[in-house]
Amino acid sequence: MDTCIVSSPTKVTLENVSVSFPIYHGGSRSLKKSLLFRGTGGHLASDASHRITVEALRNISLQFHAGDRVALIGSNGAGKTTLLRVIAGIYEPTAGTATTCGRISPMFDIGLGIDGEISGYENIRLRALILGLSADEIEERMADIAEFTELGDFLDIPVRTYSTGMLTRLTFAVATCFSPEILLMDEWIVAGDAAFLAKAQHRVKSFIQDASILVLASHSLDISRKWCNKAIWIERGEVKMSGDIENVLAEFTTGV
Repeated sequence: MDTCIVSSPTKVTLENVSVSFPIYHGGSRSLKKSLLFRGTGGHLASDASHRITVEALRNISLQFHAGDRVALIGSNGAGKTTLLRVIAGIYEPTAGTATTCGRISPMFDIGLGIDGEISGYENIRLRALILGLSADEIEERMADIAEFTELGDFLDIPVRTYSTGMLTRLTFAVATCFSPEILLMDEWIVAGDAAFLAKAQHRVKSFIQDASILVLASHSLDISRKWCNKAIWIERGEVKMSGDIENVLAEFTTGV
């Protein structure tokens, strides 16, 4: 993942990006391989040594600019989350280049940067560091983050004792404690725990509105229309269509 100089406009650029994952111990014509192909939605390939790989993304070229609100749509395993992880710098492309200009907040993997053996407070500091906050910025925001989680004394004990809902509150509070320039989201954050979102709805809305670029992976056409002005339809790791959200969704609904 390449980054731009600080003064550059907020932008995401992907040039011929491909991501492949090797599968070891895979038989060339095994039932396991066949099931894996169906489950991932990706393409299978093999090299001269007969090593099997899943091609999760293939030759993706895209640009996102300030003001873009982009919905990633497609079937399960199409490559939506893989694309988010490439933009976030979690995955390195096996081919091509990915460049971002702007501060990124990834809100699609609640386990990112979480250590189950340390406390909630320590995980807040760890996750915030991963998101790019300085130690001083973290301490300045600590009281507000802790209050928003409503976890109270649970913040003093190891996170492995938390329920999924508690972990969501913790990671959401950290991820929304600053205004990102590039916001990467999965739909769980806008269509999840109703009780939590009743409190968080205003914060979600302002957080999305403040971001310069939003990229949202979603299965919900209603959520996509609500938050986005553009869409990218991905199938089997390739861009099938991109453009105005209504045009893409119209083709998507007739093609599935």
